[in-house]
Amino acid sequence: MKLTVKDIKGTDQGEFEIKFPLIENGKGTQAVHDVVVAYNAAQRRGTACTKTVGEVAGTNKKPWRQKGTGRARAGSFRSPLWRGGGVVFGPKPRDFTKKVSKKTRQLALRKALSERMHAGDVIAVDDLKLAAPKTKEFLGVLSALQLTGTTLVVVASLDQNLKLASRNVNYVDVTTGDDLNTYQVLRSDKLVITRGAFDQIEQRLAK
Repeated sequence: MKLTVKDIKGTDQGEFEIKFPLIENGKGTQAVHDVVVAYNAAQRRGTACTKTVGEVAGTNKKPWRQKGTGRARAGSFRSPLWRGGGVVFGPKPRDFTKKVSKKTRQLALRKALSERMHAGDVIAVDDLKLAAPKTKEFLGVLSALQLTGTTLVVVASLDQNLKLASRNVNYVDVTTGDDLNTYQVLRSDKLVITRGAFDQIEQRLAK
């Protein structure tokens, strides 16, 4: 598959061939699902915690004698039936991460990129260098490329000017070809990928 390369002013600079094979059929759909589920699970802190009967503060003294009061028998102030007592089967700190194989991650990324390319959501640029760390200059590049909605910018290396110019734009995410993941590919409306970032992605998918 060939993509048209543009510069930061939106002018066509020719075409280049995508080296990694695109997925044409339904293969890889399950891999994408597994990787996205694993990504979302890894974002969970897993710090929810409740105290059991043995952990809540309280004495071991019996609240009242077993018989003769007319009330129900009770053995502890820390009973789960009581206000301030322990919690039965409550959450405890845990790790929610799921293991996904390297081949599955590669397949999912290739599938996601293939779908976005077939849909025409990927814009290739020769390079994305800013003369100054100005948000106005960065927005001018987005306007020249006719981008609306959420955008993911993928570059070979994140220089300081681009990092500072883009951090105030809440509908734009910037990453590198080495750090790109399947969730990011699917999340944004449009993807802007530099040729250097394409080389990094091709090396990852070729391993």
